[in-house]
Amino acid sequence: MIDFEKIFIHGAEWAFVMEIVGRTFVMFLIILLILRLSGRRGVRQLTLFEVAIIIASGSAAGDPMFQEDIPVVYSLVVLISIIIVYKLVTLWASRSVAVSHLLEGKAMVVVKDGVFDVKHENDNNYSKMEFFAELRNQSVEHLGQVRLGVLEVDGTLSLLYYRDEDVRYGLPLFPTAYKEIESEKEQGPFACMYCGRVETHLSDRRAKCARCRRDKWTKAMNVRRVS
Repeated sequence: MIDFEKIFIHGAEWAFVMEIVGRTFVMFLIILLILRLSGRRGVRQLTLFEVAIIIASGSAAGDPMFQEDIPVVYSLVVLISIIIVYKLVTLWASRSVAVSHLLEGKAMVVVKDGVFDVKHENDNNYSKMEFFAELRNQSVEHLGQVRLGVLEVDGTLSLLYYRDEDVRYGLPLFPTAYKEIESEKEQGPFACMYCGRVETHLSDRRAKCARCRRDKWTKAMNVRRVS
């Protein structure tokens, strides 16, 4: 039988429980102040370097909340030191492109002229489905609507669109249309399901794409974008 009393309250010092509440409140205020001093406004703006800073800050802030032998001042010193290091490294990165790229990475072209830029397929950890989701979230129905798509260092996707009259056939992004063709007798154009290359006709439904050498195709779309 499970002894819940032993699991949850055995050996607890109730006087220290109230102290934990006070320590947590103080550390929470300190963390908010430190994050404010860092100058960041949202999680979506964080780079890998800044995520590392926040993880280190969280570790320093967590222990004094419930460990009686660790005074809050130790954590405060650690957090102030982290902010100083952050500010110095950020200043260094602002003056050196090489350091900036090392810490934050580079913006990467992922869509160009209505197709995926397959040259960078191994340069990032985004899956194709994640790209589809990001594009759908920006009301993109197919790749033929996108002139240029750039993956920013903070993980956001920046897009430039074709004008309505310039929209071309492209790879559909929604599940209802992103389906492999069953026969080469279907009417084209067709889009490669991997890179988005569009072909007007296919001699075989398993024909290899000239760009990526994959052999799965779907019906291409050319509808205009609805904002």
